[in-house]
Amino acid sequence: MGRALLGCIADDFTGATDLANNLVRSGMRTVQTIGVPGDEAATVDADAIVVALKSRTIPAADAVQQSLAALRWLQGQGVQQVYFKYCSTFDSTPDGNIGPVTDALLDALHGPGQGFTIACPAFPENQRTVFKGHLFVGDQLLSESGMRNHPLTPMTDANLVRVMQAQTRRRVGLVAQHVVARGAGAIRARFDELQGEGVSVAVVDAVGNDDLLRIGEALAGMPLVTAGSGIAIGLPQNWRNAGQLKDDVAADVLPSASGSRAVISGSCSLATNAQVAQFKATGGAAFAIDPLELAAGADVAGAALEWAGPRLAQGPVLVYATAEPEAVKSVQAQLGAARAGEVVEQALSSIAIGLVRAGVRQLVVAGGETSGAVVQALGVQRMAIGPQIDPGVPWTAVQSPVCAGETVHMALKSGNFGAPDFFRKAFAMLGQQR
Repeated sequence: MGRALLGCIADDFTGATDLANNLVRSGMRTVQTIGVPGDEAATVDADAIVVALKSRTIPAADAVQQSLAALRWLQGQGVQQVYFKYCSTFDSTPDGNIGPVTDALLDALHGPGQGFTIACPAFPENQRTVFKGHLFVGDQLLSESGMRNHPLTPMTDANLVRVMQAQTRRRVGLVAQHVVARGAGAIRARFDELQGEGVSVAVVDAVGNDDLLRIGEALAGMPLVTAGSGIAIGLPQNWRNAGQLKDDVAADVLPSASGSRAVISGSCSLATNAQVAQFKATGGAAFAIDPLELAAGADVAGAALEWAGPRLAQGPVLVYATAEPEAVKSVQAQLGAARAGEVVEQALSSIAIGLVRAGVRQLVVAGGETSGAVVQALGVQRMAIGPQIDPGVPWTAVQSPVCAGETVHMALKSGNFGAPDFFRKAFAMLGQQR
């Protein structure tokens, strides 16, 4: 049993599976834990470990505390490099949590105020690119994309140097794309130049996968990397070059799938709205959750489960709180953003438990916050990472005490990820593997 090479700290559950997916695709046997494992002594047999936290939108001090606990556990696993993973849309506010967690991890690894790392949320396969320090979603600046209306972390500035500088006490600089295009040597030289100028965090441009591979090579031996999931594509080759990673390992094999199928959707992103609309337009059975009814005390979860029961044998069912931005704003104006999110997460978690008890063994969950709530409600502790459905979203296999340890296949989908036909595509993939 070997020690893990890469230890990752992800700030939400869909982001964790997104990262694990890219590592598996690159040939690293990857285990994802839900929260920081309690057993300090147990060694995980994997090339990479991803600790999934639910820390993206909690108070910054709590996010720092949880991230440092994850770091200590990963250090106990003997990892050679630490990876702090955040969203490819750099979801955060001027108070954090990306900057404060980065500061805390650098302090822990290098000493107060010391150390150097990068910041790069680029994931070109999912239309997330960084150019001249500005983050693009497709052809739009981040600040002009649907993220400007995010209910918890509205992103109104695409300049990542400026966004990151507002969150960290360290100085932030830029490694521009023309430097990245010249290769790993030029990137490392720019790192040295920035450090000489007193910069401790370098935003790095990336507009294609070739850039990610060059950046990955330049990061060999860097104690801390902070990034979206895209940078993970370029890291495994460093251990392969060092003879520490084998090429002939099938890293994405899962058990055969069985049981009923369901989708639970709490995301209100543009991508998920399109996915819900297509599922319904193609005849899918769907039940809408009304946050105002939940807040008024109605047993919406019970009604959803009663509705779903006779339909599970006929095909996948969808239970959703997904809504357009104006509808979300209206609910938040009446309940407050925190209360609206809380009642929806509680209801969807209860529905997930009921669906699994009713025989659902193939479950798609849309939305980072929703995924975190559902996974915790089901008592999942670890996830085996399987094949990719769409860029950034793999199937996983888990065990839950809700169904006496039977295998449940789960796909945790970031709100912004996936094609419009994602839900049906996901189940078709599992059906082909039976």
